[in-house]
Amino acid sequence: MSAIKKLRTEVLEANLELVRHGLVVHAFGNASAIDRATGHVVIKPSGVPYDELEAESLVVTDLDGRIVEGAFRPSSDLPTHLALYQAFPDIGAVVHTHSRFATVWAQAGREVPCLGTTHADYFRGAIPVTGRMTPDEIGSAYEWNTGQAIVRRFAALDPMEMPAVLVHGHAPFCWARSARAAADLAVILEEVACMAWHTLAIDPLAPPIGAELRDKHFLRKHGPGAYYGQGHGR
Repeated sequence: MSAIKKLRTEVLEANLELVRHGLVVHAFGNASAIDRATGHVVIKPSGVPYDELEAESLVVTDLDGRIVEGAFRPSSDLPTHLALYQAFPDIGAVVHTHSRFATVWAQAGREVPCLGTTHADYFRGAIPVTGRMTPDEIGSAYEWNTGQAIVRRFAALDPMEMPAVLVHGHAPFCWARSARAAADLAVILEEVACMAWHTLAIDPLAPPIGAELRDKHFLRKHGPGAYYGQGHGR
């Protein structure tokens, strides 16, 4: 199986995983992955319902957004994905959803606080929110500028320690080394966003967990001395 055919299969499965977990409705959301050896990106086609998706219907582009293979137009969010691939060289896949609880936090312009160890197992701190985009950014190259808003927000953050972001007024993006891992993170992000919402409903003053407990849980899974699981990194 060629590298691109394999990547098409992985990206198809990642997109369908979002459906299975109820993270997308209609044609909202998308998953993509990159072959770093060629710079080719495989992404969901624009507006195609998930129940009509096949591996062959996915679109292959280069890092400049030019179509290499595929009969459909790529997702309108392609420029955002490309901006992330260009800025974060260690990532291999990007997932975008409009999942309910994560999107609620994004619409409120609020980061998701790290209130417990479930959150800390995957995200080393609060899920950040981008700044508001300017009218000029929205009016010209909107999707590319969305990616640049994310990149600016990560100027002092490690994208492998914080593999998710909320775009202000919009919705979440997640990324990982593989399409399946990125889809899994989208599922986990929605769960911790839901947990945080309910925790603060019980106690609006609930504080984040301490740095020691947060880092213990994150690093036992993802640090150089990780000892949780069987060694399969994201």
